[in-house]
Amino acid sequence: MKKYFIQKEPFVVPTTDGKLIEEHHGIPTTANKDISIAHMIAPPKWSEPFQTPEFEEYTYIISGKKQFIIENEIVVLEAGQSIKIEADTRVQYSNPFDEPCEYLAICKPAFDFNKVHREE
Repeated sequence: MKKYFIQKEPFVVPTTDGKLIEEHHGIPTTANKDISIAHMIAPPKWSEPFQTPEFEEYTYIISGKKQFIIENEIVVLEAGQSIKIEADTRVQYSNPFDEPCEYLAICKPAFDFNKVHREE
């Protein structure tokens, strides 16, 4: 039995907002509930509703910029920067800029739609 797994076919999460989400490890791909790792590209002018997830989220920006509103504070990350947002923190993710933002997102425990608590 191999002691490693190379992910060659990430799960592409269906979206309606133009955002690319390729989950490499997590619940839908590897049934891993402890951690999820996703490659994402947020198109220009993209945003999603505020949410208060039950998991930590780490984000590493590969290119472009991404805006976070974390409990009413605006934070902008650029390529080469990363952030950790604690579980049970109200946050909104967006890309209000004119270029796409490519990034990696790691959630611990794994991202779970039932535990993200997006606002309507």
